[in-house]
Amino acid sequence: MNRSKYFNYIEEKLEVLARRIEKRGKINLLDLNIYSETFFAELMNLLFGLTLVNMNILKQNVEGIDLVDVNHKVVAQVSSTCTKQKIEGSLNKDIFRMYSGYRFIFVSIAKDATKLRDMSFINPHNAAFSPTDDIVDINTLLNVILSMEIDKQREVFEFVKKELGNDVDLLKLDTNLANIINILANENLANCIESPEINSFEIDKKITFNDLSDVKGTIDDYKIFYQKLDEKYAEFDREGSNKSFSVFQIIKKQYTMHQHEKANSKELFYSIIDNISKIIIESKNYIEIPYEELELCVCILVVDAFIRCKIFKNPEGYSHVIAG
Repeated sequence: MNRSKYFNYIEEKLEVLARRIEKRGKINLLDLNIYSETFFAELMNLLFGLTLVNMNILKQNVEGIDLVDVNHKVVAQVSSTCTKQKIEGSLNKDIFRMYSGYRFIFVSIAKDATKLRDMSFINPHNAAFSPTDDIVDINTLLNVILSMEIDKQREVFEFVKKELGNDVDLLKLDTNLANIINILANENLANCIESPEINSFEIDKKITFNDLSDVKGTIDDYKIFYQKLDEKYAEFDREGSNKSFSVFQIIKKQYTMHQHEKANSKELFYSIIDNISKIIIESKNYIEIPYEELELCVCILVVDAFIRCKIFKNPEGYSHVIAG
């Protein structure tokens, strides 16, 4: 199920991040702590509908508070230290006089905070703070993610992948794409594909025309591989394999089958990716690769099909290539 793949990926990345923060903290390497403030701000915004921003944007080195949301009157501290003393030290800061009536959330990014939720805390400025609800750790976030609707879970997955995913190994990418094209391609019906330059302006028009602004970031991320995939298709086709046509047909079939089932274009776009991934995984000649790498390759294939007019409607006069 896609839900389990999304959750398992998110869980792995958050757990690895927590372990690295804790391990590096023991040797006083704190760079991940700093970067994590903004990461967890954006993650909590996705999960809880907040608009947290890093406090350093407003004022440098504010003691006791790392994040603030003036719209929902929330302040938060992001910490790898998870103790009663740490929380009380934050609640004791004079900064809370400036944020009277704000809810305080303590985010433990490296350690389990379960025991702290049963404790009472000295709160001299009477900040709105409930230990049961306002002490958050990785398990808290994972429980929220686990119960999300699948489309929202996919959004979190895309965010975590972008922030914590591995760099692209171009050599491995080349091999993986070749294997996946071999799996998807069963017919020899297409002509050779040339390798023109893509027209970003026209692609943006097609995104707007199909109401796909929510996935524009994904399309932008993967359209840069257009030339590499183009070369790979051409390589197969020059050998007489002509596998490009059958790959396009499989992707187009997923679009045609599901275009009237999905509530919006965003859901349809991601369902195509999920269904192509499922076809590959269930193939007899699929040699398992990490899900992150599979997702990368399938996104490249689907974005390429979008650019080449194989899926979704084209605006009048659409031309995805720049004439030479």
